[in-house]
Amino acid sequence: MGKMAAAVSSVATLATEPGEDAFRKLFRFYRQSRPGTADLGGVIDFSAAQAAHGTGPGAHKVVRSQLSVSSVSDHDAHRAGLQPVSKWQAYGLRGYPGYQWHWVKQCLKLYSQKPNVCNLDKHMTKEETRDLWEQSKESLRYKDMNKRRPRSLLEKLRWVTLGYHYNWDSKKYSADHYTPFPSDLAFLSEQVAAACGFQGFRAEAGILNYYRLDSTLGIHIDRSELDHSKPLLSFSFGQSAIFLLGGLKRDEAPTAMFMHSGDIMVMSGFSRLLNHAVPKVLPGPEGESLPCCLETPLPAILPRDSVVEPCSAEDWQVCASYLETARVNMTVRQVLATDQDFPLEPVEENKRDFTTEGFCHLDDKNSQVKRPRLNSDS
Repeated sequence: MGKMAAAVSSVATLATEPGEDAFRKLFRFYRQSRPGTADLGGVIDFSAAQAAHGTGPGAHKVVRSQLSVSSVSDHDAHRAGLQPVSKWQAYGLRGYPGYQWHWVKQCLKLYSQKPNVCNLDKHMTKEETRDLWEQSKESLRYKDMNKRRPRSLLEKLRWVTLGYHYNWDSKKYSADHYTPFPSDLAFLSEQVAAACGFQGFRAEAGILNYYRLDSTLGIHIDRSELDHSKPLLSFSFGQSAIFLLGGLKRDEAPTAMFMHSGDIMVMSGFSRLLNHAVPKVLPGPEGESLPCCLETPLPAILPRDSVVEPCSAEDWQVCASYLETARVNMTVRQVLATDQDFPLEPVEENKRDFTTEGFCHLDDKNSQVKRPRLNSDS
């Protein structure tokens, strides 16, 4: 009880004046927070038993959410590497009306490949970024044996875009900037959306963020999609992070919650256009390099038509080594409404080279560019 009181006291000192940027104030508080201390006492933990029973930090905001169990068959859930929907635990927040091995491997080994676009394209040639996995796997596999080695290209990766490629400069999607969206990730997203009541969801664009332990994701709203009636899906893997969900304006103080490995967040309805951010990625408890949920490999027997594939011990060794000091987040969006087309753009806009310009999602903390971005000193 003493710890909880201290936590409440710490956050209480962050009271803001009307019109003040309450979101940024709390963002800075959690960015400077210390793991294992009362600093994190006010962060909602959906994986903890008390969240399910209405106790613990922020419990008054947590409500159980009903899922559309009949919308996704157990077979289709199994194909996507998911538990049957009847076994899911889904939660919502009052005031916000709205098998991991495979997906980690895809983010590091497959989705990082061309023709998908990544932050490294800004400063490297297509040949240099052709296969980040092959260029990095040996360095990652033996990184504990060589502490002074240079960082691998995968460790320098900060974001990858899929499908309709987001242009960080214009903050727009375009029909001209498109490569095929991964079919396995599209299937996973469709099942999750259907279970949440969004039948007919189409996975058209994806942004993958690769966080180091010192990375943050700045305060922003995902409003560039042309159809906001469809949800934004977020899948987390690796080390845990603090996620802040605010309001329509920055003077509304956000709610802090943990995002653990295997968590899925669905932002829909009112919450679809709210401010949100990630102020801190948390290292695992001392002696635990990976969350225990990542110790479980895929089942030996998968459905014949499964979209998930076995992950070899060699590949998982590389993935596990990477995740010891990292977090990977996949966000999937539907960009266009049914039968909707992109608005016509000026010719000059269409001629821009989306592989080499306009990427400001990743910047050093000392950068003066004021745009939503994934920051890292490393």
